[in-house]
Amino acid sequence: EVQLVESGGGLVQPGESLRLSCAASGFTFDGNSIAWLRQAPGKEREGVSCISLTDGDVYYADSVKGRFTVSRDSAKNTVYLQMNSLKPEDGAVYYCALKIGETWCPYYGMDYWGKGALVTISS
Repeated sequence: EVQLVESGGGLVQPGESLRLSCAASGFTFDGNSIAWLRQAPGKEREGVSCISLTDGDVYYADSVKGRFTVSRDSAKNTVYLQMNSLKPEDGAVYYCALKIGETWCPYYGMDYWGKGALVTISS
């Protein structure tokens, strides 16, 4: 059974950092990809980043480029999202999602989802 469990969310002030983790189980990394998406209240879900679990190729939305870094640790079956210089508009529920059999992330066609981690940015 595929499981994705996010952790690391919380409340931080603008300019601070957080690292989200996505602990994955029930599948092998090779040949698949994981995306980080977020949804703020009243807004549509937004694709933030994608990483190929095969070769580590990454993609970032323009809104987070230069501030967020996605990485994978195959030995720990975990994907991370390091978020620096956080802004109030980064506040949202962050989800990790898995795409089977692809090395890219069709954000509207992911196969499995975690339950999300809440990130709140407030002074």
